[in-house]
Amino acid sequence: MEADKQFLEMIVKNIVSNPDDVNVERTVDEMGVLLTLKINPADMGYVIGRKGQTAQAIRTLLKIVGAKNNSRVNLKIFDPEGGARRTPRPSEGSASSSDLGDVDTSALDDLKI
Repeated sequence: MEADKQFLEMIVKNIVSNPDDVNVERTVDEMGVLLTLKINPADMGYVIGRKGQTAQAIRTLLKIVGAKNNSRVNLKIFDPEGGARRTPRPSEGSASSSDLGDVDTSALDDLKI
């Protein structure tokens, strides 16, 4: 196992909640080394971090490891959902009738408030 792949696995397994789901694929071409990181979708926020700061820090560390081994290392974080938000956040404030969807509100019709 190459040092860069081993280093990435060690870092990510210590960050995520599901370390057994961490998988790193390493490919080498004329552009350098590409490490593709596959993790449990529930752990995506831990690896990316707020505003991508954690992912950027990991990429910076990988560039240092690559420089020690005279190679260019790039990180691709595999997202099976293509970056789409999993659950839409309701807007702040009260929910409108369209936000409620299929909620049964018949029990509330007789309330005298």
